[in-house]
Amino acid sequence: MSEPSYLETAQGQRIAYHLTEGEGPCVVFLGGLKSDMEGTKAVHLEDWARAEGRAFLRFDYSGHGQSSGTFADGCIGDWHADTLAVVDALTDDAIVPVGSSMGGWQALLLARARPERLAGLVTIAAAPDFTEDGWWAGFDEAQKTQLQEQGRVELPSDYMEPYVVTRRMVEDGRDHLVLRDPLELPFCVRMLQGTADTAVTVATATRLLEHAAGPDIQLLLVKDADHRFSDGPCLSLIEKALGDVLAS
Repeated sequence: MSEPSYLETAQGQRIAYHLTEGEGPCVVFLGGLKSDMEGTKAVHLEDWARAEGRAFLRFDYSGHGQSSGTFADGCIGDWHADTLAVVDALTDDAIVPVGSSMGGWQALLLARARPERLAGLVTIAAAPDFTEDGWWAGFDEAQKTQLQEQGRVELPSDYMEPYVVTRRMVEDGRDHLVLRDPLELPFCVRMLQGTADTAVTVATATRLLEHAAGPDIQLLLVKDADHRFSDGPCLSLIEKALGDVLAS
């Protein structure tokens, strides 16, 4: 594993990243909640990009992986600021974000903040607005009271130690919702979703598809694929989706 480079941001974070030089548009991988840039999809796509001679960027949000900060102190807005800082400092001209899970939400926020920079978009089990529609909507009254009074709730996870959900995460999430207002995606978009995903439902994927507006938006449902979406066939589907977007 090669050592990452680091970017110091205006928010005082030290963001770890790997940048592969090559032809543009630069593919930018946006990982999921509590994931890091050493995950299967990120590393596989870096290898793919290198073989294709294409520019590629992967990084860790603050509180994730090798970047500074603590996860429980972060929120969607913080990770959005990290994404903007990395994209603005390390890429030029057009980019194609590939957003996985929470990274799908980040990719949509990036499209809203830097619409002129995107040449296309790929999402994998995108989880827009999950702090509101997943966490908050799923809390019972006791959990909502605990969040308000104690400032945090722990939720079980299928993949790792429990998620710590803080009041700041939920309240900040409300400032970054993308499914309540018009969402213009005026470029080629490919969305991938597994039907066996227990973290993001097919209903979430179809809601995003129906809500977004654009000339070339497609959703591919993959029977029996889970949230990781990282076995051989799924990785091939991500490559194909990227190829479609980059050829558009």
